[in-house]
Amino acid sequence: MGEASFVPGPDRDLVRALLRRQLVYCAERSDLYREVFAAHGLDAECVAEPEDIRRFPFTTKQELRDGQAAAPPLGRHAAATMTDVVRVHASTGTTGAPSWIGVTRADAERWTEAVAAAFRRMGLTREDVVVHGAGLTLFVGGLPIRDAMEHIGAAFVPIGTGASEKAVLAMRTLGVTVLHSTPSYARYLAEYVRDAGGDPREFGLRRVMVGGEPGGGEPALRAHLESEWGAAVTEGLGNADMLPVIFAERPGTAGMRLTAPYDVLAELVDPESGAPVAPEPGATGELVYTSLNRECCPLVRFRTRDHVRVTGLDDDGAPLIRCFGRTDDMLIVLGVNVFPTAIRDLVQEFRPRTSEVMQVVVPGGGPRVAPPLRVEVEPGAEPGDEAALRAELEWAIRDRLSVRAEVTLVPRGSLERAEMKTRLTRVEP
Repeated sequence: MGEASFVPGPDRDLVRALLRRQLVYCAERSDLYREVFAAHGLDAECVAEPEDIRRFPFTTKQELRDGQAAAPPLGRHAAATMTDVVRVHASTGTTGAPSWIGVTRADAERWTEAVAAAFRRMGLTREDVVVHGAGLTLFVGGLPIRDAMEHIGAAFVPIGTGASEKAVLAMRTLGVTVLHSTPSYARYLAEYVRDAGGDPREFGLRRVMVGGEPGGGEPALRAHLESEWGAAVTEGLGNADMLPVIFAERPGTAGMRLTAPYDVLAELVDPESGAPVAPEPGATGELVYTSLNRECCPLVRFRTRDHVRVTGLDDDGAPLIRCFGRTDDMLIVLGVNVFPTAIRDLVQEFRPRTSEVMQVVVPGGGPRVAPPLRVEVEPGAEPGDEAALRAELEWAIRDRLSVRAEVTLVPRGSLERAEMKTRLTRVEP
């Protein structure tokens, strides 16, 4: 496989043709890319193979924000006007300021086909009845998901967030077979059902499909969700600026594979140097995406900040991945990179002595944190000796993650529960 990124072997000619066409389109229609390509002496003729995209510079999220501020409403990278746009989505970052994402009719149709392919891989069929426990507003995990699931022919029940009692009612009365949500909401809803005296298994779900945040691939969280719901968990990974679902997992496999090979060219790079990383089993790196079939907001070598691990190969040799964190969330403790998701997974291994709820206290907002790393954990139903539990957690964090930690057990119910995405850190001034 060498350094072939995630390009499917038999279809390299098609990927190359799509990439060259997209680069020509960007040079003609996007102010940002016209200037970038000219400044670096690059054009579509520089691409003889898909891997030649590495000759082009990265695009960062900050560049998109700056370009939107300079050329509202869609930004300098946009290659279509609002007259061409039929829908607008938004992504948010640590600043909370939205980045507007325009979608043309052709973009929407491509999204529907690509996302439907991802959900088919995750096991969705026209026989399924899906409770959708995520927002249907600006979130790309809303309306595009509906379009894709309805395209497959599944019955879509748009519950959204903040209406858990309606989700429970739907599961009791509509023959629901699938819950689709973030991992946080799947966990929250199971707890909601148990607090009301019920058992999530009573609904007979066939599958819990999760995405929108890291966590669905964490072994302990996945085991917890599967135990609570009595259903298999499958995971998808997307990007608001690129495509709602780009990688998806087939039940029983070791990870997610690229399911949109004619819409997204995916690379793996070293997060610090930007150097290419071969997507071979055991490799880790940051995902970088290039549009192959986009009208309104194409992107070239967009740094996603998603950190992934290659967990194996599919039957045809395609890389399988798990996402274990984002650059935005990463903490640095005496030079050691620590993802709060890794701490969460470790804490959940101690169930039922711990609950699934924890938080890392970050003085000053990080990302650099002086040791010991302060971790707040809610005890579980059977905590036992709390002093021993604290000591064991601290030892496990140091042994597994190579950082010294100070664990505090806090009262049950005192840490935030989220219906959408869980914040695993709390900033302390």
